[in-house]
Amino acid sequence: MSVDNMYADIILDYYRNPRNYGTITDAEIKASDSNPLCGDEIEINIKLNGNSVKDVKFSGKGCAISQAAAGMLTEMVAGKNLEEAAKLTKKDILDVLSIPISHVRIKCALLSLKVLKLGIYSHIGGKLEDELKNL
Repeated sequence: MSVDNMYADIILDYYRNPRNYGTITDAEIKASDSNPLCGDEIEINIKLNGNSVKDVKFSGKGCAISQAAAGMLTEMVAGKNLEEAAKLTKKDILDVLSIPISHVRIKCALLSLKVLKLGIYSHIGGKLEDELKNL
């Protein structure tokens, strides 16, 4: 098996067996958005313990890349404080996906990061517009 096929298999595994899929009814942070070009929809729910992510879930539908990226992102932010989670970048997501992402699919790959930042900045009252311009 080639390295490219191995990483593609990991994406498909995350798609077929999503990690941290679901909702949190008493979440302090809830945010959602969609990618109309591909039909992806992502909602992220975060339960906090002080300033740290106690629990994080995502729900939604979409292509394998968007759903795998959302599951991987939830694993990345679990246990982190909000400032650490807010510092995650486009590069962090693309690195964890470990497959080439075409220009057309970049919005799919980054939708969950956009939703995460929307939720965090809405929660802490930060400036969202400047951060989203860099996605």
